[in-house]
Amino acid sequence: MPTPPVSVSPEDETNKFLKENRVAVFSKSYCPFCEQVKDLLRTHRIPYSALELDLIDNGPAVQTILFERTGQKSVPNVFINGRHLGGCDKTVEAHADGTLQAMLNAGSGDAQYDYDLAVIGGGSGGLACSKEAARLGARVVICDFVKPSPKGTTWGLGGTCVNVGCIPKKLMHQTSLLGEACSDASKFGWSVTESPQHSWEKMVKGIQGHISSLNWGYRVQLRERHVTYMNAYAEFVDAHTLRTVDKKGRERLISARNVVLAMGGRPRIPDIPGAELGISSDDLFSLPRSPGRTLVVGASYIALECAGFLRGLGLPVTVMVRSILLRGFDQQMAELVGEHLAQRGVRFLRPCVPTRLERVEPDEEEEADAAETRPSIRVTAQMEDGTTLVAEYDTVLFATGRRACTAGIGLEKIGVRLSPKDGKVMCNEAEQTSVEHVYAVGDILSGHPELTPVAIQAGRQLARRLVTGATALTDYQYIPTTVFTPAEYGCVGLSEEAAVERYGEHDIEVFHQYFTPLELTVPQRDENASYGKLICVKSQRQRVVGFHLVAPHAGEVTQGFAVALRLGATKADLDASVGIHPTVAEQFTFMFITKASGANSKSTGC
Repeated sequence: MPTPPVSVSPEDETNKFLKENRVAVFSKSYCPFCEQVKDLLRTHRIPYSALELDLIDNGPAVQTILFERTGQKSVPNVFINGRHLGGCDKTVEAHADGTLQAMLNAGSGDAQYDYDLAVIGGGSGGLACSKEAARLGARVVICDFVKPSPKGTTWGLGGTCVNVGCIPKKLMHQTSLLGEACSDASKFGWSVTESPQHSWEKMVKGIQGHISSLNWGYRVQLRERHVTYMNAYAEFVDAHTLRTVDKKGRERLISARNVVLAMGGRPRIPDIPGAELGISSDDLFSLPRSPGRTLVVGASYIALECAGFLRGLGLPVTVMVRSILLRGFDQQMAELVGEHLAQRGVRFLRPCVPTRLERVEPDEEEEADAAETRPSIRVTAQMEDGTTLVAEYDTVLFATGRRACTAGIGLEKIGVRLSPKDGKVMCNEAEQTSVEHVYAVGDILSGHPELTPVAIQAGRQLARRLVTGATALTDYQYIPTTVFTPAEYGCVGLSEEAAVERYGEHDIEVFHQYFTPLELTVPQRDENASYGKLICVKSQRQRVVGFHLVAPHAGEVTQGFAVALRLGATKADLDASVGIHPTVAEQFTFMFITKASGANSKSTGC
């Protein structure tokens, strides 16, 4: 009696075809689009196998299974190394932009590794790198784990920028500006019948709601790109192996051909008695209630930005500065930012450092009078001349720099070199560490800007080099940035100090201008308090090497001028440009007063 044929289910047939064929094309023999894809593969000598669904009994069932898996109803349906690529247009596009070859390369000779790329850190750089590598066909895993701050604050996927940095900072900056606009409104004819009242709780709820939506969005993006996401702490076992531990203590070993370090940084807390009573920017943006009387310790952009928006919300703010403002920035501009803050009521103590923090409990009489009381913090500090200061605050915010998160993950075990100066990762121009297949992007890179867009750009470029063999490197010159104080400070290129050091004082010409933005004339505030300057090299046809602006919306203005500096714009190029009137940006099209002339650069008209 003959043995009956074994029935193969459509799902088994689909899985078997995908498993056995590096390039699998689900096709129909009469389809011109299927023939176009097969012809492309033949022309470029890419071996493939085609399953003609119209010639097999369970072809319709296989097509239904493919639709359930990929969302694509039509043929051809192309898979590379078991991974879905798409139809005809997608395949042609992937061949043109190199994605097809990258997907083929990603599956070549790496059976000994679980992944082509493992990324440690789910911040801006890590996310950009992982998503781009996956888009290009690599098998990618990203490990992200947030250690709670000393105060217990934690957050979701997205890193510092999204959760406790740029995003909430800019939104609180905007809140502060809206308060200022309310004050200006009556001067423009608006009838403001009541004094505006601000709710810290409502603001925080709105901001945290937006951040939560971003956290979720990143998870969705990773899933759509087929990136494996692990909410786990990663540590090197050897050069290609990571031990991951999740929140429940469960361990897993994973291996990868290449590893990208993108752990970012965390606030540095001073080593003084009582420091645990203070908070950092990791905690500020989700505080359940207003910080009240606030002492900001530090002079970084984080310190001044926080001081600016807290003061804009009507809170008493003091800034304690050890030495100079905005170290690394143009010092004339830094002092101008400080003057703006002081004019808005921010008190500065400088040069001054805290030496002790102590908790002060409210007395019984205060408790009886107040519906809600909380302990204050007594701060003892020392001025440069030896004078001791003692004052009490509701909140002490430390913004005294950041440390790279390079400890505790086994970098020393595999030989990754760290800078003895700051503990950051030493890399070459291709972001490659001292270990051949280990790379780094973002704030942990020694000698590189700690800026979100820089990390994103570097992460994407690195992914392309690792997956497709591209050669383009990240250009770290002429990177624009903005300090989001009430009067924003935007800059790109060299500070005046750096330009003099590089080219010599004799070869530098500085054009500058004070002015009053039109929108501030009716409220009659900040007259001639906005300021811009261009730093030019005389011997290079007055090429602009530094752009600096303190004014409303300076960030938006600076972004455009960054392109000009990258393209080598000269002073004559800006002079030949026609400005948009009346705007802040137009000031740079007719800036003719030089510092060397000693002429008055105050504006007297439109």
